[in-house]
Amino acid sequence: MENIRILCYGDSNTWGYKGGDNGKRYGINERWTRILADLLGNKFEIIEEGLNGRTLTADDILGRNGYNYLTPCLYTHDPVDLVILMLGTNELKTRFNKTAQELGETLDKYFVKTILETKSQFKESYPKLLIVTPVAIDETADHCQEDNKYVGATQKSKELNNIYKKIAEKHNCYFLNNEGLTVGEDGVHLDKQSHQKLAELLHQIIRGIYTGE
Repeated sequence: MENIRILCYGDSNTWGYKGGDNGKRYGINERWTRILADLLGNKFEIIEEGLNGRTLTADDILGRNGYNYLTPCLYTHDPVDLVILMLGTNELKTRFNKTAQELGETLDKYFVKTILETKSQFKESYPKLLIVTPVAIDETADHCQEDNKYVGATQKSKELNNIYKKIAEKHNCYFLNNEGLTVGEDGVHLDKQSHQKLAELLHQIIRGIYTGE
């Protein structure tokens, strides 16, 4: 039996950015993607596709528009059995001037449709989708206060829970909210404990998908 291939598509919180530590990355035994791989075992293959600064569709000087790379990424790693999608944090920056509802509409229109309709080139299958709400931002942190970088982002990131949940229900996708996940000192990136917790929560969902437990 072939391994079940899981693509983790997200931003710096999928990459494993260590907030408050000059951009260092959590180690292979610390970031949620690798912890999840260990929990699932050798019948699963975890594909890490996190990128610092990745947005949904917003363009900036970094050129890290997540939608532009989505289809090439799906085909690069084809066949993909399940996509874990956790995006939206970067578009909560003040300069993009987006509401939580607008982020949900973008996720629905572009990402959900593309993922669910991208047929494998090698077998008669389409990816399943697990939508994860990004962690709630703490805009009172010093990093977020610089240049008023994340004004209103705390409330918006909490609103995404209900918005993303409805999208998942609409398309019969799997869903995980951000309740209980916490950020480090920079107010944006998952702390070490939450990397562990996120991996454990995802493990429970994936085990239920593929083993019925």
